Amino acid sequence: MTSFSERSGRWCRSFMPAPLGVDWVERLRGCGGAFLGILATGIVCRSMVGTAGDLPLLIAPMGASAVLLFAAPASPLAQPWSVLGGNVVAALVGVACAQWIGASGIGFAGVGPLTLAAALAVCGAIAAMMALRCLHPPGGAVALMAVLGGPAIQAEGFRYVLLPVGLNALILLAIALIFNNATRRRYPHAMRVEHAALHDTADPPPGDRLGFTPADLDAVLKEHNEFLDISRDDLDTLFREAELRGHQRRFGTVTCADIMSRDVIGVAPDATPGRVWELMHRHRLSAVPVLGARRKVVGVVTQADLLTHAMGNRRGGLRRLPHRLFGRRSEARAADMMGTGFTTVSGGTPVTTLVPLMSDGGLHHMPVVDDGGCLIGVVTQTDLVAGLHRGWSDHPTAVRSIHGLTSRAI
Repeated sequence: MTSFSERSGRWCRSFMPAPLGVDWVERLRGCGGAFLGILATGIVCRSMVGTAGDLPLLIAPMGASAVLLFAAPASPLAQPWSVLGGNVVAALVGVACAQWIGASGIGFAGVGPLTLAAALAVCGAIAAMMALRCLHPPGGAVALMAVLGGPAIQAEGFRYVLLPVGLNALILLAIALIFNNATRRRYPHAMRVEHAALHDTADPPPGDRLGFTPADLDAVLKEHNEFLDISRDDLDTLFREAELRGHQRRFGTVTCADIMSRDVIGVAPDATPGRVWELMHRHRLSAVPVLGARRKVVGVVTQADLLTHAMGNRRGGLRRLPHRLFGRRSEARAADMMGTGFTTVSGGTPVTTLVPLMSDGGLHHMPVVDDGGCLIGVVTQTDLVAGLHRGWSDHPTAVRSIHGLTSRAI
């Protein structure tokens, strides 16, 4: 049984803030972005509007918006529609409450009209933002400022919605779009594509056949019934990456360098379709990398790429297919047919990292490159299955996991 002092200590420690999960570079990036955003918003507003008497051209709630836009740009509360829509909608509700309740002189149960209008403005702003899916915490301050901001703001009426609120939010959002993308942040933090079967069959994606599924995550969130300041897709990604790290820690690490094929057949960018097909047929390959100077990977040609090229001119059907591939007049080269949106990995990459890429991502061949991008090997789906079986043969549960990940689509 724990003592009173131990229970008190735990209770006191519960008030300690959790450590931030970002490094100092990310923190400085947030601070610098907020500085530039507020500075630019003030300068642009003044240059566009000039002086506006006693009306502030830069309002205090924009400081809270800047915190979200530059320090937490991945938050659902910091997305463009939340920032612009939330501030504008909250301003509309705040002005309506100020004019219809605050200026009426009518109180309620000893509460003054301004206090009542302020409470209803914040309440109504939250309800409106939730209904329109643009919840933005600074919107509460925008609504409150419309009621308690003083004679200058109250005299503006509904013009307050456009200036300063709408203009401030629009400029700050534009600066955030430029700054976040210039510093390699993904903003807007767009929703990811739903899990889909690559082969257009009724089977769920291989990654969803074991472990938790998107439906499981949706059910838990619904049962939790509380707003979380993280998107459902980011939660899904974090859980799957944590699950992958758990597999690596439990079963050990087999790297791509351990299982890759080293004697790789490649072609030059100027190789003809006939030459590419000949190598594929002789070595029983379904894809070959296209190599530039110093064996640097510049693309990959698959059998599907060859077929697409050959069937580009449909006249003659399959009877003309050999001529299109081997005909002397064909001017196409490997560089014209190859896919450039390929993915590469390093030799030290754990093979467990390749499982979602090859199962759900539809990749069949993974070029392995050195630090300079030069080819040192290739990992195929066959190599991956053999490597996982070899590395995890002492763990029956892992073997069952591999069996569950295999696809029925041939």
